[in-house]
Amino acid sequence: MLKASSRRFIFSLAAAIAFVAIAVSFSSRQSASAVTFSKDVAPILYANCVSCHRKGEMAPMALMSYKDVRPWAKSIREKVVGQEMPPWFADPNHGQFKNDSRMTAQQIETIRTWVDTGAKEGDPKDLPAAPKFPTTGWKFGEPDVVLSMSEAAEIPADGTVPYKYYAVPTNFDEDKYIQYAEIKRGAPTVVHHVIISVREPGMGPLPAAGEIKLGAQRFNPEQARDPQREAQQNQAATQQRRGGAGNNPDGMLVGWAPGMSPLSLDPGQAKLVKKGSVLVFQMHYTTTGDAAKDQTGVALWFSKGPVEKRVITKGVTVDPRSFTIPAGDANYEARSTFTFTEDAHIHMFMPHMHVRGKDFEYKIVYPDGTSKILLRVPKYDFNWQLTYFVKEAIAVPKGSRIDCVAHFDNSANNKYNPDPTQVVRWGDQTWEEMMIGWIDYTLDGQHIKAGTQTALK
Repeated sequence: MLKASSRRFIFSLAAAIAFVAIAVSFSSRQSASAVTFSKDVAPILYANCVSCHRKGEMAPMALMSYKDVRPWAKSIREKVVGQEMPPWFADPNHGQFKNDSRMTAQQIETIRTWVDTGAKEGDPKDLPAAPKFPTTGWKFGEPDVVLSMSEAAEIPADGTVPYKYYAVPTNFDEDKYIQYAEIKRGAPTVVHHVIISVREPGMGPLPAAGEIKLGAQRFNPEQARDPQREAQQNQAATQQRRGGAGNNPDGMLVGWAPGMSPLSLDPGQAKLVKKGSVLVFQMHYTTTGDAAKDQTGVALWFSKGPVEKRVITKGVTVDPRSFTIPAGDANYEARSTFTFTEDAHIHMFMPHMHVRGKDFEYKIVYPDGTSKILLRVPKYDFNWQLTYFVKEAIAVPKGSRIDCVAHFDNSANNKYNPDPTQVVRWGDQTWEEMMIGWIDYTLDGQHIKAGTQTALK
């Protein structure tokens, strides 16, 4: 039998525990109910969302104010908790990236709690200062030069528009090193993506604007064998593999696609545009039901300090001539490889596929046979053509090999698949496929020591 004093002690202890539990529960509810837009949610949106979700940008709604955000509260909760927004697809187990856009677990929980407790505004005095964006409309301020298509492309209301290519002279009277570059679409609703490459002097005559149409010459093994035509097709396929239109295979300057960042290089690094070069705009348009005119341009910022390293962009690409995805295949594998002949450092990855793209992996195989995964994208999303900038440049010893492995889903289970009954081959259009593993790298043995660049006069 317990003594009365012992029973009183146990009762008191139980009461104290119950009181603490009630107090903690009350405190938690009070804390949760105190989560407001002004004090807690706005800072998260300002830091993670409004670079796209503001007036004049590509996102479908602005998220700058409580009035903007409140109607979308439940949708925001769904997308954030499901980690669909902000968009980021890299496997966190492989590599660290300086543009990692994921929210922290605490930020996600704050948004969940805010919506679940009524999505209250709170005191507007708690709002932080809204982020400021360049008033010029360009991310990096006033550019040194803007180069645009010489004529507007007329896009019909309906139908499929073949890829269009436009040659834009730079008229530079000296070599230029480019540190920043940003594309501005003339008609954002119809521009699906843009790739701008540098065509250097001596690379042959340029066709007239809009006539560099390699898509009509794609390699097709089902056609009757014609040696002359087959040779032309093989040449066209090889040109496509190297970036299209017979351009410098390492000459991609900058691109635009949903989620793709402008070109932004570290001090001392730059891309080279030689005197007399021409920029080739590869334009992929999509129809929307309304006719439109587009005159896309690119802004360039020259390096303002000494340049030591030229940044080279390489497309590690599957051979288009052997790239054939069988009808209904849910897990078709494609591989491509590139071997470094000099010591180098990698700075950026950008995997590219179309709507059947399923996953993508970059792996380095060192000269001693050991290997390491550099980037894995387990759930590729064609709607977001993300670039992945590494936090620390990746050392690549001479003789190392980059292996790219991708899988495609050409089955009826892929909701984005336009026709699972069709065999799919390499091609420009969204309903065709590509497999390109873009990388940016610099060569360790290169020391340019170029001086300061001045604005184009």
